Amino acid sequence: MNDSLVIIPTYNEKENVVNMLETVMSLEYPFDVLIVDDGSPDGTGRFVEEVAAKYPDRIHLIERTGKLGLGTAYIAGFKWALSRDYEYVFEMDCDFSHDPEDLVRLRIPCAEGGAGVTVGSRYVKGGGVVNWPFLRRFISKGASIYVNMILWLGVKDSTAGFVAYRREVLEDINLDSVKFIGYAFQIEMKYRAKRLGYKITEVPISFRDRVLGTSKMSLDIFNEAFFGVIKMRFLK
Repeated sequence: MNDSLVIIPTYNEKENVVNMLETVMSLEYPFDVLIVDDGSPDGTGRFVEEVAAKYPDRIHLIERTGKLGLGTAYIAGFKWALSRDYEYVFEMDCDFSHDPEDLVRLRIPCAEGGAGVTVGSRYVKGGGVVNWPFLRRFISKGASIYVNMILWLGVKDSTAGFVAYRREVLEDINLDSVKFIGYAFQIEMKYRAKRLGYKITEVPISFRDRVLGTSKMSLDIFNEAFFGVIKMRFLK
């Protein structure tokens, strides 16, 4: 077993999952992968099992029944990681909007720089987005400004889903008390880490819109994030 685990939630990602797994397996630093699949009708889980047969100690699969939400997938993954000896735990999308090559850079601040959390950030110097229309850029950047106005989080890309955690951060957060399951989950985890006194470091990434498959964004997810930020301000 390696010291770093990448958790990747999936739902209907058969176009991407094999390539993603093979890419992570080929990185210069060894990362294990845990796929948390929400009963994908397209058979994503079967594709994972086929690749895992080639890397039986490095690729793992949790299959859940039904589409239960991003946050609950990560919580299940975090608990799985904490039941083992992983020191660094990563969140990443399956659609290549997050470049697997950046995993090595995200690990360094946690492993060598004293950070409790590393955020792959679109909105620090050197970061950016590719293939996004103006309106989507405006909403995304505005969301992070809004979060910092309400929570004083101090993270330029507060909704980012490309994140590394040191083990102790996840141990200190009461995972069963995490309230949100959509994109608000990403904000809540950073906010809880910040309140516990952990250093959050941002490293620049280039975020690319998915080429294959379908986005999981919805109005309900957006509303949860918008109103959830206000509720987070009063978290105990």
